[in-house]
Amino acid sequence: MTARPLIARQPNERLLSLIREAGCSNAGLARRVNMCAAERGFDFRYDKTSVARWIRGQQPRGRAPDVIAEALGRKLGRPVTVDEIGMGTARQLTSSVGLHFASGLSECLEQATELWHSDVARRESGEGLGPYAAGGSHVAPAALVEPSRDWLITPADAEVARSSGPRVGSADVEAVLATTTALVDLDRRWGAGHVRPVVAHYLNSVVAGLLSGSYRETVGRELFGAAARLTELAGYMAVDSGLPGLAQRYYIQALRLAQAAGDRGFGGYVLAAGMSHLAAELGNPREVIQLARAAQEGSRGRATPRAEALFLAAEARGYAQLGDRESCRRAASAALAAMESAGAGSGEEPAWIAHFDAAYLADELAHCHRDLGQGRAASQRAAEALSWHPEGRARRRAVGLLLLATGHLQEGDVEAACGAAEQAGTLLNGLRSGRGAHYFEDFTTRLEPHRSEPVVREFAARWEGSAVAAGV
Repeated sequence: MTARPLIARQPNERLLSLIREAGCSNAGLARRVNMCAAERGFDFRYDKTSVARWIRGQQPRGRAPDVIAEALGRKLGRPVTVDEIGMGTARQLTSSVGLHFASGLSECLEQATELWHSDVARRESGEGLGPYAAGGSHVAPAALVEPSRDWLITPADAEVARSSGPRVGSADVEAVLATTTALVDLDRRWGAGHVRPVVAHYLNSVVAGLLSGSYRETVGRELFGAAARLTELAGYMAVDSGLPGLAQRYYIQALRLAQAAGDRGFGGYVLAAGMSHLAAELGNPREVIQLARAAQEGSRGRATPRAEALFLAAEARGYAQLGDRESCRRAASAALAAMESAGAGSGEEPAWIAHFDAAYLADELAHCHRDLGQGRAASQRAAEALSWHPEGRARRRAVGLLLLATGHLQEGDVEAACGAAEQAGTLLNGLRSGRGAHYFEDFTTRLEPHRSEPVVREFAARWEGSAVAAGV
């Protein structure tokens, strides 16, 4: 699959023109902005490098554009608006927002918060997603794999503690984690269409504010870990909203935040459960395998058996897409062995991997068999997954039913296939899930060779024009 080439970041000519008109140096403007911010009760610490980034086209987050406009207005002796400095909500944001794995901690914070702010600003302005043009559907395959290499070789952040800003404590971190848990449950029940805006706003307001506060080293690591988890969830929700380009950006930032947290295991999870799965949905099997292997290598000795099972299952899916049956079998067998070890109580599992149980693994293996054209095995694994998934996992059950339907279809049992798909459609009617709609569309496409059969005609007539078929 060929991705649309990335557009280079556009310089902010409006800002540069005003800086020249005001006769300011970059360092001078930074000082004025910091002074104006202090008067408003903000603790800004911009420098000449920050101003250079703004001129190159970077959008600072939060209230910074207002303060920059005020600082320039004071120097010029007249009011200046954020639109005049090229930072209004109508401004075309750059295509590189969130696509880089930051080398340092300050850049990590800047990139993550810029992404969150950009996402919210685009929604509020009613102008789509700016850098995620065309519905966020365009992904740069190289930008999927390159961050994993950076993650593998980048040394750990020596210190994350901060001494300026509002005090942040363990209770604040617990609140973020509890909010994330609640949002995960809502997403599973109703789909990302109902929940994603809430996640974006929470990251942009609450989480960004906490990260800019003051905290001890231990609390700071925990806070970065909580931010990574919620950012990864935002990435998954972007996938479920049909915005893979946006998901890619969220996953890259989640990976960097996990690095700041010192959690190599969760970094591997972001690569395997997030970015590798995204590559699989986009039909890039080699990237699927590379990302899964990077997850295994980068978390070696720090991943629990359950996490290892997930990493290996992701690798198996890549081999299945390539049509490499033997390599898929080996990776799948290793995943089953790792899950068996986890079930034997080999150690405590972190909260972020607790959901990956036997049902999820069976679901992953059903995907493998489907892609290899092994209908009977796909049906068996999908049936296993459905027997173990609780009712609350509505979207996952719908996907499982469509995998079951596809397996039946591959075995030539069209009636059973349509029956399972009917159940999936009923579930999806109560969700707003682009991912579920994609699976439903894939199944109906596979039905095309059988369209002359009465059961298929009845199925098509029943679902034609429905919200599920339309992807709503």
